[in-house]
Amino acid sequence: MKILFAADGSRFTKKALAFLVTHDALLEDSSELLVLHVQPVLPAHVKSFAGRGVVASYYLDEAEKVLEPIRKFLKKHPIKFKADWVIGNPALEIVNKAKRDNVHLIVMGTHGHGTLGRVLLGSVAQKVVAECDRPILLVK
Repeated sequence: MKILFAADGSRFTKKALAFLVTHDALLEDSSELLVLHVQPVLPAHVKSFAGRGVVASYYLDEAEKVLEPIRKFLKKHPIKFKADWVIGNPALEIVNKAKRDNVHLIVMGTHGHGTLGRVLLGSVAQKVVAECDRPILLVK
């Protein structure tokens, strides 16, 4: 089974990852885990003010803050995985990756803001559920 794990670096990401590795039925010997982190696009005025090199370094640093602890954790378990990051709209990038890599399941943590929170803040998980045709496991 090919599983896409969406990681934003929050405590909900950590809970979802812990859930995933403790449920052997999800990660069989032949399973492949694709870890994806999406860096939101910086506003254009920030890019022009800071410069291309500074922005590129920022994106890399921020992505590594999320992915490095995940890599260290997964290396302690007998799990085949690949970790990657992209820049873009988180929900759209997760859905696109799931389709492009033909994953069987998406796993992600959810903040569980409730109805009002989703209206005010939006919800990546809610958008992925609405836009994706793959099974999705949300861990709160």
